[in-house]
Parts: sequence; C-alpha cells; structure tokens
Amino acid sequence: MADLVAALDQGTTSTRCILYDLSGGEVGRAQAELRQHFPRPGLVEHDPAEILQAARAVIAEALAATGASAADLAALGIANQRETVVVWDPRSGRPLHNAIVWQDTRTAAAVRALEESGAGTLVRARTGLVPATYFSALKIAWILDNVEGARAAAERGRARCGTVDSWLAFGLSGGGLHVTDVTNASRTMLMDLATLAFDDELLGLFGIPPACLAEIRPSADRHGEVDVAGGRVALTALVGDQQAAMLGQGCVAPGDAKCTYGTGGFLLVNTGGAIPTSRHGLLATVSAQQAGAPATYALEGAVAVAGAAVTWLRDGLGIISDARETAALAAGVADTAGLYFVPAFGGLFAPHWRPDARGVLVGLTAAHGRAHVVRAALEAIAFQVADLLDAVADDLGAPLGELRVDGGVAANDVFLQIQADVLGLPVRRAATTEATALGAARAAALGAGLRPGGLLGGASGATTVFTPGWTASRREDARRRWSMALERSLGWAEPDPRGAP
Repeated sequence: MADLVAALDQGTTSTRCILYDLSGGEVGRAQAELRQHFPRPGLVEHDPAEILQAARAVIAEALAATGASAADLAALGIANQRETVVVWDPRSGRPLHNAIVWQDTRTAAAVRALEESGAGTLVRARTGLVPATYFSALKIAWILDNVEGARAAAERGRARCGTVDSWLAFGLSGGGLHVTDVTNASRTMLMDLATLAFDDELLGLFGIPPACLAEIRPSADRHGEVDVAGGRVALTALVGDQQAAMLGQGCVAPGDAKCTYGTGGFLLVNTGGAIPTSRHGLLATVSAQQAGAPATYALEGAVAVAGAAVTWLRDGLGIISDARETAALAAGVADTAGLYFVPAFGGLFAPHWRPDARGVLVGLTAAHGRAHVVRAALEAIAFQVADLLDAVADDLGAPLGELRVDGGVAANDVFLQIQADVLGLPVRRAATTEATALGAARAAALGAGLRPGGLLGGASGATTVFTPGWTASRREDARRRWSMALERSLGWAEPDPRGAP
C-alpha cells in the first residue's frame, strides 16, 4: 500500500524533496543547489533544464535514501518559486530562453510605461497586484518580444508559457500536462482574482496569446500522473511556495499570519473568502483552493532581500564562510554601533515599491568590524518585515498578536530575537523550518483524498517563542534611524535603456 507523500520544493536557490508518512513525520529528503545566472546587474536567470533535472534527481535520491520506490508514493505535491517564468517548445520540450527569475528587473521600463498609460489601475483592480518587475506577465512578454521566433511560435500554438509549476508538471509528465494552480496564476498579473481565470483584457494589454498559457486548476486536485524514479505517481498539488508555507504553518483561519524567510521575506495574512485591499501597496493573492471548494485569499507583503543578504555576506563580501556564523558574530556585539544596512540590491518591494533604490551602508566608521556589518544585515531583514507589519495592521484595522515564522533564516535564534525586539511582538517559530515542503505535502494529501488527521493536521510539533526584549524607546529610535537610512537608498538606479543582455 502506498503510504508516503512526496513534497517537491523548488525554490530560488535550491530544489529539495522531502518524504512524509501519513502521520506527518519526515522520513527522508534530498536537496540540490540551483545555480544563479546574472547576465548583467539587475538580471537574474535560471536554467530550466537544470531545474527539471534536479527535480527528478532529488525525488529519486530521497526515495533511495529511504529504501522506498515510486510505488510507495500515494501522491506528489509541488511547491515552487512563484513569478519566475519559462517559455518552451512543447514538441521538443526545450526552453526558448533561460527562466527569468522573480528578482529580475529588466522590465522596469515596461512597468513605467504601464503606469504612465494609466493601465496600472486596471492591473490593481483585476489582479490585486501592484505593477512591478516582480510579476510574470512582463517577463513572458519580454521573452516573446526579444527571443527570435518566440512570439510567432506562441501565436501559432507552438510555444508554452508558464511559471515553474507548469514547467515541472510538463516535464515530469513527459509533456502530457500543461497546468497551473490558482496561487501561481494569481502572481502573473493576468488572472482576475474574482473569476480565477485569465483575463482577456489583461492578456491583450500584455500581448500574451491565451493558447500558450496553462489551464488554471485548484491547488489541491488530481492534476494527472507524472513519471518519477521509474514509476507513475499521482500529481495532486501545485501551490506557490509562500502559500504552501501558510498550509505548513497551519494558517488556515482568517487573521492567521506567517513570514517565511528564504531568499526574500514573505508575510501573508489569511483573509478567508474576502479579497483584501491595501492602502500601502500590499498585495491581494489567492491563499489556496481545494477541488470542489471556493478559494481563500491572503494579504501579502514581500521583501526582496532576506536570506539573500546573508548569501551576499558570504559570497559577495566574503566576511563569513557559512550562514551559521552570523548568529555568533551578531551576538558578539551589543548593537550595530549606529550602522544601518539597506539591502536594496534590485530595488525595494512592499510597502515602498521603489525600483530606483539600491543598497547602502549608513553610519559606517573605522570602529565598525565585520560583526557589526553582520548584525546590521540581520537587523535589516527585521526592519523590512516590521515595515510590512505596520502596513498590514493599518490595512486590516488591528495589529497582529504574534508572527509565525519559518524558512532558512528562521533557524537563527539570534535573528529571531532581533525580529521580536524590532516588532515588539512575540515571534513563534515552527517546529520545522521546512513549512513550505510540509504545506505542499498537506495539499497533496488533500488532493489525493487521503484520510484526515496526521499529515492534514494544524501546525506540527512544539514551537519556539521569542519575546521582545527592547524597551519601547529603543525600538522607536532604531526604527526612526532605519527610516532615515531607507531614504538614503532611494533614487540611485538610473533606467537601463537596453532592457536585455
């Protein structure tokens, strides 16, 4: 009897597979790093073939390490980096261009033109999104307009366009599936949040032929079968990684909130069946949908650089050799001694939406050392999330009582204490920092119709709570000076007229 559920978590910097038994216990895992390609400053790409190859490999490795086979899998669920797009030839299965990653800013000029034309109002009203380089529609349009033959192929029905979930479903099924789910589709600037369908007016606005796009399905559903590790397995969940983390954290009731600290930082608050609105540039997005049930929604704020700041300390500056060093270094100094770091490497996301911002270190003196820089980087993540929570509290009319957290950076106790200090709120860490994978597994169990309980329960295991230690005056002064530093990051980026490598 098949008694395992596989969660394929395809993220910005890695691809991992975690196997769960039906009680929700982890029984095996495998992971592969994903190479980042930076053709020019502001441009970020992935190799779609590498993504697909890694997906196959980590599923096979996790099964082998567990002594299991594909026949032991009751279901497979996929959680994926959202907004990143792939365009491919469905006959050969070959991509027409590298995947353009959510962080990529090559479409900045197109965003400005969109706003200047007045079409930004339509985008906000239909999709709940703010026109930005972050989202998928302009990335797809860029490939169609800049890759030779791509637009003609799409118009003849000989190209497929989609987010990473669609690419993986297509590749793992041998070309048999071209599907996406409501959570991923809601991040494209092409789907009407109310109808849960691609909008003809938006498709026309961005010049994207409808035939090249995937069928929109519920997140938890029987999407079809895929070939993995030499066997056929039911694909029963597709879900954007941040929405998957909500399921993994048990954020299923209105008002539940979580923040996932991965490459970026992503705060989502469940709003139930109500499509939220924001006065602060926060986003309305689909939270999840089970087949046969209505969709639920969330209010979201995204920080472009969270764990990526730690990666930069390691790979860019070379002042650490491992992310785990940041805890001891940051704890080794009482504070940053007046140093503030704004990691606006490619602009600022919510609630500021300033693509012209760039990273700055403010207040630097000869007395500062690497420990101060490391602590300033951790504080920068915390300050950005605090800005998001202020916006959420104003939009919803009430402050949050606590923040649930997960993701790689959430393994750092020193950072989470800083986050609680900056927020003035308790911060509750999940029993597993792999909430995204757990959420994908839960969605897969729902889609497969597996029995309730166990894997389908709420937040799993004992949690750890970090309570604020700063005085109110220290918190207010630190956030005031952070705002001053933020102002100094604005207006640095000049428009790049090339828009292409």
